[in-house]
Amino acid sequence: MTTNRSSDLLLTSAAPAIWGSTYVVTTLMLPPGIPLTVAMLRALPAGLLLLLFVRQLPQGVWWPRVFLLGALNFSVFWAMLFVAAYRLPGGVAATLGAIQPLLVIALARLLLGAPVRGLAVLAAAAGLGGVALLVLTPKAALDPVGVVAGLASAASMALGTVLSRRWQPPVSALTFTSWQLTAGGILLAPAALLAEPALPAFSLLNVAGIAYLGLIGAALTYVLWFRGVARLEPAVVSSLGFLSPVTAVLLGWGVLGQSLSAAQLVGMAVVVASVWLSQRAQRMAPAPATPRRAPG
Repeated sequence: MTTNRSSDLLLTSAAPAIWGSTYVVTTLMLPPGIPLTVAMLRALPAGLLLLLFVRQLPQGVWWPRVFLLGALNFSVFWAMLFVAAYRLPGGVAATLGAIQPLLVIALARLLLGAPVRGLAVLAAAAGLGGVALLVLTPKAALDPVGVVAGLASAASMALGTVLSRRWQPPVSALTFTSWQLTAGGILLAPAALLAEPALPAFSLLNVAGIAYLGLIGAALTYVLWFRGVARLEPAVVSSLGFLSPVTAVLLGWGVLGQSLSAAQLVGMAVVVASVWLSQRAQRMAPAPATPRRAPG
């Protein structure tokens, strides 16, 4: 049991660790000014490719559920994330996103009947503080629209994570991921067409960046993520998301030559401690919560 849980934690944590590379890839490999288009190209081709592989479509009630989950986990989440990223300094946007584990604890209580454990809340709050140390700067400015967008992105992903746990279809994580990525990409397509200019001529570097974000940063990572959502407690899964800004800062230091301050080193230590504390909170629990699934 311990070995299986450790494997689940390791595989699930690989997803946010890889997501931390998105900033570097976007900075070095993608054209600017078309965030929704890039998000659509990240989701839809990867989803269709996985769909061709699994050759299985949703049935009955799973159609509306898949489109709702695709909107929450991809369309709304990525759209609001990009709005926040464009209107706020990266540190502010990342800190707002780090509120997600606290939202997951509240939503898991409301929708799954999961108990609220003080140690888990403490871990989530510590992780939020660690991310703030990691990415905030004294000159960080607050734009009201950006702040609302950042909170909306965190709330969207938090609700998507909890509902993905509540609604577990009788299919593999690979199939479930293919459905959600495809639905999310379809929903992003009209927004990208209406709100952004026509596609520019992509260079080989641009194509390589989009391929990486789609195949590795979306298809592979979300298979691992939704697998973890099905096997681990929502609070545990969401706490692993703190690893994303850690990876982003380390890659910024190693690849982009950005400086790494003492406060950031302390922030990394706090984030790692908060992830460990979150796992500890669940292991100390008398029994894992059983989600109340909707009929069908």
